[in-house]
Amino acid sequence: MILKTIKERRSVFPAQYTSDKVTTEQINQLLEAANWAPSHRKTEPWRFYVITDDKLSELGDFLAKAYKESAEAFSEFKFEKIKSKPAQASHVIVICMHRDEKERVPEWEEIAATAMAVQNMWLMTTELGLGGYWSSPSLIEQMPKFLPMTKEEKCLGFFYVGNFEGETPKGDRQPIDDKVTWL
Repeated sequence: MILKTIKERRSVFPAQYTSDKVTTEQINQLLEAANWAPSHRKTEPWRFYVITDDKLSELGDFLAKAYKESAEAFSEFKFEKIKSKPAQASHVIVICMHRDEKERVPEWEEIAATAMAVQNMWLMTTELGLGGYWSSPSLIEQMPKFLPMTKEEKCLGFFYVGNFEGETPKGDRQPIDDKVTWL
Protein backbone atom coordinates (compact mmCIF):
# COMPACT_ATOMS: atom_id res chain seq x y z
CA MET A 1 0.00 0.00 0.00
CA ILE A 2 1.36 3.40 -0.95
CA LEU A 3 0.45 5.08 2.36
CA LYS A 4 2.78 2.66 4.17
CA THR A 5 5.68 3.63 1.88
CA ILE A 6 4.85 7.33 2.29
CA LYS A 7 4.87 7.01 6.08
CA GLU A 8 8.15 5.05 6.05
CA ARG A 9 10.03 7.52 3.83
CA ARG A 10 12.94 9.08 5.72
CA SER A 11 16.06 11.07 5.07
CA VAL A 12 19.01 8.70 5.19
CA PHE A 13 22.16 10.79 5.17
CA PRO A 14 25.37 10.01 3.23
CA ALA A 15 27.34 9.38 6.44
CA GLN A 16 24.97 6.43 7.06
CA TYR A 17 25.67 4.77 3.69
CA THR A 18 27.72 1.63 3.28
CA SER A 19 30.35 1.20 0.56
CA ASP A 20 28.02 -1.14 -1.38
CA LYS A 21 27.08 0.38 -4.72
CA VAL A 22 23.49 0.93 -5.76
CA THR A 23 22.95 -0.83 -9.10
CA THR A 24 22.36 0.98 -12.36
CA GLU A 25 19.04 -0.87 -12.58
CA GLN A 26 17.98 0.57 -9.21
CA ILE A 27 18.99 4.11 -10.23
CA ASN A 28 16.98 3.68 -13.44
CA GLN A 29 13.97 2.62 -11.35
CA LEU A 30 14.29 5.81 -9.30
CA LEU A 31 14.48 7.91 -12.44
CA GLU A 32 11.53 6.12 -14.02
CA ALA A 33 9.45 6.80 -10.90
CA ALA A 34 10.48 10.47 -11.08
CA ASN A 35 9.42 10.65 -14.70
CA TRP A 36 5.81 9.87 -13.78
CA ALA A 37 5.30 12.99 -11.67
CA PRO A 38 2.46 15.27 -12.71
CA SER A 39 3.17 18.53 -14.51
CA HIS A 40 0.86 21.26 -15.74
CA ARG A 41 0.57 21.24 -19.54
CA LYS A 42 2.80 18.16 -19.53
CA THR A 43 5.97 20.26 -19.53
CA GLU A 44 7.88 17.53 -17.63
CA PRO A 45 10.43 20.06 -16.34
CA TRP A 46 12.58 17.67 -14.29
CA ARG A 47 16.12 17.07 -15.46
CA PHE A 48 18.70 14.92 -13.70
CA TYR A 49 22.46 14.50 -13.88
CA VAL A 50 23.60 11.21 -12.34
CA ILE A 51 27.04 11.33 -10.75
CA THR A 52 28.91 8.23 -9.60
CA ASP A 53 32.36 6.68 -9.27
CA ASP A 54 35.30 9.12 -9.73
CA LYS A 55 32.96 11.98 -10.59
CA LEU A 56 31.75 11.97 -6.96
CA SER A 57 35.19 13.07 -5.75
CA GLU A 58 35.33 15.65 -8.54
CA LEU A 59 31.98 17.03 -7.37
CA GLY A 60 33.28 17.19 -3.79
CA ASP A 61 36.44 19.00 -4.90
CA PHE A 62 34.42 21.45 -6.99
CA LEU A 63 31.96 22.25 -4.19
CA ALA A 64 34.73 22.61 -1.60
CA LYS A 65 36.64 25.00 -3.86
CA ALA A 66 33.45 27.02 -4.51
CA TYR A 67 32.84 27.17 -0.75
CA LYS A 68 36.41 28.33 -0.07
CA GLU A 69 36.11 31.08 -2.68
CA SER A 70 32.73 32.33 -1.46
CA ALA A 71 32.70 31.79 2.32
CA GLU A 72 32.59 34.94 4.41
CA ALA A 73 33.81 33.02 7.47
CA PHE A 74 35.80 30.05 6.18
CA SER A 75 35.74 26.88 8.28
CA GLU A 76 38.21 24.08 7.60
CA PHE A 77 35.75 21.61 9.17
CA LYS A 78 32.95 22.69 6.80
CA PHE A 79 35.36 22.63 3.84
CA GLU A 80 36.32 19.01 4.58
CA LYS A 81 32.68 18.02 5.16
CA ILE A 82 31.60 19.52 1.83
CA LYS A 83 34.54 17.89 0.05
CA SER A 84 33.90 14.39 1.42
CA LYS A 85 30.09 14.27 1.35
CA PRO A 86 29.52 13.27 -2.32
CA ALA A 87 31.98 10.36 -2.10
CA GLN A 88 30.02 8.92 0.84
CA ALA A 89 27.14 8.21 -1.56
CA SER A 90 26.86 5.56 -4.22
CA HIS A 91 25.30 8.14 -6.53
CA VAL A 92 24.41 11.81 -6.42
CA ILE A 93 21.51 12.78 -8.65
CA VAL A 94 21.65 16.49 -9.41
CA ILE A 95 18.09 17.83 -9.47
CA CYS A 96 17.35 20.46 -12.10
CA MET A 97 14.25 22.22 -13.32
CA HIS A 98 14.09 22.94 -17.06
CA ARG A 99 12.00 26.06 -17.59
CA ASP A 100 9.45 25.73 -20.37
CA GLU A 101 10.81 27.93 -23.17
CA LYS A 102 7.30 29.17 -23.98
CA GLU A 103 6.67 29.93 -20.29
CA ARG A 104 3.19 28.41 -20.59
CA VAL A 105 3.03 27.93 -16.83
CA PRO A 106 4.44 29.93 -13.90
CA GLU A 107 7.95 29.00 -12.81
CA TRP A 108 6.72 27.94 -9.36
CA GLU A 109 4.63 25.23 -11.03
CA GLU A 110 7.72 23.89 -12.81
CA ILE A 111 9.60 23.84 -9.49
CA ALA A 112 6.65 22.12 -7.79
CA ALA A 113 6.49 19.49 -10.56
CA THR A 114 10.21 18.84 -10.19
CA ALA A 115 9.77 18.49 -6.42
CA MET A 116 7.00 15.94 -7.04
CA ALA A 117 9.40 14.02 -9.30
CA VAL A 118 11.91 13.97 -6.44
CA GLN A 119 9.21 12.77 -4.04
CA ASN A 120 8.46 9.89 -6.43
CA MET A 121 12.18 9.07 -6.53
CA TRP A 122 12.39 9.25 -2.74
CA LEU A 123 9.41 6.95 -2.30
CA MET A 124 11.05 4.49 -4.68
CA THR A 125 14.26 4.52 -2.59
CA THR A 126 12.10 3.53 0.38
CA GLU A 127 10.41 0.79 -1.63
CA LEU A 128 13.81 -0.58 -2.74
CA GLY A 129 15.33 -0.39 0.75
CA LEU A 130 17.82 2.32 -0.26
CA GLY A 131 18.75 5.52 1.51
CA GLY A 132 17.95 8.89 0.00
CA TYR A 133 18.49 12.50 1.01
CA TRP A 134 17.71 15.80 -0.74
CA SER A 135 20.21 18.55 0.00
CA SER A 136 19.95 22.07 -1.37
CA PRO A 137 23.02 24.05 -0.27
CA SER A 138 23.61 27.57 -1.57
CA LEU A 139 26.50 26.16 -3.63
CA ILE A 140 23.99 24.70 -6.11
CA GLU A 141 24.11 28.09 -7.83
CA GLN A 142 27.63 27.13 -8.97
CA MET A 143 26.56 23.93 -10.74
CA PRO A 144 26.44 25.39 -14.27
CA LYS A 145 30.24 25.63 -13.96
CA PHE A 146 30.45 21.88 -13.25
CA LEU A 147 27.71 20.42 -15.45
CA PRO A 148 26.68 20.98 -19.08
CA MET A 149 23.45 22.68 -17.98
CA THR A 150 21.38 24.64 -20.47
CA LYS A 151 20.36 28.25 -19.85
CA GLU A 152 16.80 27.02 -19.21
CA GLU A 153 17.95 24.76 -16.36
CA LYS A 154 18.06 25.71 -12.70
CA CYS A 155 19.71 23.44 -10.12
CA LEU A 156 17.41 22.72 -7.17
CA GLY A 157 19.71 20.43 -5.21
CA PHE A 158 21.33 17.05 -4.85
CA PHE A 159 19.62 13.74 -4.19
CA TYR A 160 22.11 11.48 -2.45
CA VAL A 161 21.51 7.73 -2.84
CA GLY A 162 23.18 4.82 -1.09
CA ASN A 163 22.79 1.47 0.59
CA PHE A 164 22.58 1.50 4.37
CA GLU A 165 22.25 -0.91 7.24
CA GLY A 166 20.01 -0.64 10.23
CA GLU A 167 16.63 0.87 10.83
CA THR A 168 15.40 4.30 9.95
CA PRO A 169 13.86 6.25 12.81
CA LYS A 170 10.13 6.21 13.25
CA GLY A 171 8.47 9.31 11.92
CA ASP A 172 5.95 11.46 13.65
CA ARG A 173 3.59 14.13 12.48
CA GLN A 174 1.12 16.39 14.17
CA PRO A 175 -2.47 15.31 13.52
CA ILE A 176 -3.81 16.24 10.09
CA ASP A 177 -6.92 17.65 11.77
CA ASP A 178 -4.69 20.46 13.10
CA LYS A 179 -3.86 21.43 9.51
CA VAL A 180 -7.23 21.19 7.77
CA THR A 181 -10.21 23.49 7.79
CA TRP A 182 -13.44 22.04 6.44
CA LEU A 183 -15.88 24.56 4.99
